[in-house]
Amino acid sequence: MTDRKKLLGEERREKLLSLLQTSAQPITGSALSKMTNVSRQVIVSDITLLKARNEPIVATSQGYIYLQTKKPIMHERTVACNHDPSLTEIELNLLVDLGIMVKDVKVEHPVYGDLTASIMVTNRKEVQQFLEKVSKTKAAYLSELTNGIHLHTIAASSEELLNEAEAALKKANILID
Repeated sequence: MTDRKKLLGEERREKLLSLLQTSAQPITGSALSKMTNVSRQVIVSDITLLKARNEPIVATSQGYIYLQTKKPIMHERTVACNHDPSLTEIELNLLVDLGIMVKDVKVEHPVYGDLTASIMVTNRKEVQQFLEKVSKTKAAYLSELTNGIHLHTIAASSEELLNEAEAALKKANILID
């Protein structure tokens, strides 16, 4: 810790909310901990408390984001995909290049049931950051638990873009009909 004042309890959570609400980019837990002069674990606890208060905060591979309530109307769809891990980058880039947000990935585990993980990528830079984090942590993709079969929630500004995304996934032999 530095000589800066440590923000306490509710004051710190209000500061976190303000930082997240005004940021156009995700903010990492480490960056938030430096801004408030507390440990990253305290930030994780604070974010959990804020989520329990129904604050729309999402943890992504790039950091925390606050889902603004005044966003343009987005159309969503769930698509079923099947591919091996080597095609993940192709799949995600194909989608974001069409203006699609890949919100999450879901698999059906035989013991735990439905498992969902937030992805929240909208461009190639975010895809690259996601892939680098997976590589750096040596984490497995959820789809590896189900031999490549997985679902994505995708979002776009129009149904037409979602239709284009499905057609592109089908052409790439990734979409399950």
